[in-house]
Amino acid sequence: MRSRLLSLRLWLEKNDLFPKGKLALITCYMAGLDLVIYIVKTLAGRLRPSYASYLDGWVFFLTAIVVTLLLWLAKRWVSARLLWRVRSRLIVTYFFIGIIPVVLVAVLAGLAFWLLSGQFAAYILRTRIDAILQALNASNAAVSAEIASDLDAGRDISSAKVKREPGRTTIAWLNGAIVFSADSGADSKLPAFVSRELTAVVEDGDRLFLRSVTSLPTKRGNLTVASSRQLDPRLLTELSNDLGEITLWKSDTESEHPTPLYSMGSLPSSRRALDFPVKLVTYRPVVNWANGLPASPAPVSVRTRLSKLYDHAFSSLGTFAPTLEFVLIVLLVALGVFESIAWYIGTRLTRSITGSVAQLYLATTHINRGDFSHRIPIRSKDQLAALATSFNSMTDSIEKLIVEQKEKQRLQNEITIAQEVQAQLFPRHITQLPSLEVHGFCRPARSVSGDYYDFLPLGAEKLMLAVGDVSGKGISAALLMATIHSAVRAYSMEGIPALRQVQAVGAGPALIEQYDSILPGAEVAPGTLLSLLNHQLYHTTPMEKYATMFLALYDGAERILTFSNAGHLPPLLLGETGSVRKLERGGTVVGLFDDLNFDEGSVQLRAGEIFLAYSDGVTEPENDFGEFGEQRLIDLVQKNRDLSLERISEIVTAAVDDWIGGAEQPDDVTLVLARAR
Repeated sequence: MRSRLLSLRLWLEKNDLFPKGKLALITCYMAGLDLVIYIVKTLAGRLRPSYASYLDGWVFFLTAIVVTLLLWLAKRWVSARLLWRVRSRLIVTYFFIGIIPVVLVAVLAGLAFWLLSGQFAAYILRTRIDAILQALNASNAAVSAEIASDLDAGRDISSAKVKREPGRTTIAWLNGAIVFSADSGADSKLPAFVSRELTAVVEDGDRLFLRSVTSLPTKRGNLTVASSRQLDPRLLTELSNDLGEITLWKSDTESEHPTPLYSMGSLPSSRRALDFPVKLVTYRPVVNWANGLPASPAPVSVRTRLSKLYDHAFSSLGTFAPTLEFVLIVLLVALGVFESIAWYIGTRLTRSITGSVAQLYLATTHINRGDFSHRIPIRSKDQLAALATSFNSMTDSIEKLIVEQKEKQRLQNEITIAQEVQAQLFPRHITQLPSLEVHGFCRPARSVSGDYYDFLPLGAEKLMLAVGDVSGKGISAALLMATIHSAVRAYSMEGIPALRQVQAVGAGPALIEQYDSILPGAEVAPGTLLSLLNHQLYHTTPMEKYATMFLALYDGAERILTFSNAGHLPPLLLGETGSVRKLERGGTVVGLFDDLNFDEGSVQLRAGEIFLAYSDGVTEPENDFGEFGEQRLIDLVQKNRDLSLERISEIVTAAVDDWIGGAEQPDDVTLVLARAR
């Protein structure tokens, strides 16, 4: 039993029928409560019926609530399961908009046609009865006039003068007394109400007659003549001629349903496939002959076929009837063709819309899995195709964006590595001389910097200072900066190479002549080092690549700074008294021309003087008031000269940042400070 319940629950969960939401649980609770009350009501009703009546209202109330909740849950289930797909929604929409109205119109048209056919059959029957009554009235008027003429002339009324017809009876009264009767069995009493013309179906005893009454004044008194035809099988046979089966029904007051009295004629045979039978009951008003009051209507039914009604309806058209029939058939066929075309077009449009939506949904699943190479096939030129094209374009852009993002990430990783490597190139532990305090700072405008500075100790009392600025920014500038860094360190720390080494690297005549007078192993002077560096960069870098460079050798024993400037912004010596000396001796930039000589200069550093070297990223940033400028830099350093060199560097860079404001840093910011002790 437990396994069956578990299987039932699994089946309900699989088909999404197991109650999960609050509304479903409330519905189950109400249904269970309703069932319990119904069981209690049933058991109580067996003990005493009055007990059960007390619970009838609750059972009805709870049942109504449960049914309402179940209908609402069914609507939600249908919406969630059957109407989830766009195709199902379009089919339902087309069903309600296209099919149901056509079906309703067809049903209404068929019902109207059936009612119209029945009414037309009843109309033919009524017309035939009215025609018989009119003929009876005309004949009765002629007989009345002949009898009145005989009475006025004093002649006897003879039955031979009255034209006898099968099934017809004629009776004449003069002042209420019968003077002529063509039916010996007829009632000879003249009803009191008969004082006027009358043509109707009358109930005389237990029989029905078509009767016409005519009253005429004569010299001998008032003449009343009544002609009648009994509604019997003979008359019904006459009425059913070329129509179908006609049945006269007898209204029985003791029974709810009338019984057939006479039925004459037969249902015509079918002449075509859709020649359906038509049946309708019509009621003929009846007058009671005894008192002149309306009696129960006489029910008469007609059962015929559409072909007979068609013959009667189009009999007056003559030869035009087949043409009209052909036109109606053509219109019917055209309607069927148009409906078929509409169905075909609607189906194709539905498939195209749902197919496009399905393709879009499938494409989104591919995108969700990370497959950006999937494309939607395009087979049309409509708005859905434009949407698919836009989707394909979007996925293509996303795919390219992801590739670009991966490439950017790869470049970023490489830049991060380059940044880490470049950080290792800047001096991490600066050796301070007893007579000279030094500090350097560089902040790249991008991830890596093209600016360069270095401090190279050459013994206990000597220090090489280097400041440079490579053309351009980014990775290429950083690589050239690394090359310069390596070359400067190599030339500074290993001394001048031998003459053969100079010739091996393809040095020009000027360099060879210069090296001829210098012994191998001697220290490199700044100008000589710049010449070597210029030669190397000229032969190993592109023509558009160059660098500005300032090299200086400080001798602490003599407190002399020997320098050479290769196109760099002239460093400054700021005295305690406010004096400013620029270090400009040297030459042009390195790497642009070959065989260059760089002049050297030397200065004596006085105690307290500050050496200030900087890049153009310090003085050239602009705002609405112009450039930051060299003078503003000098004023800042002079104002804070008593602070530590690191603190002076922080103040200068903060001032540059304030000058730039929210704009992007335009260039690398590099500062090199030294203070004589």
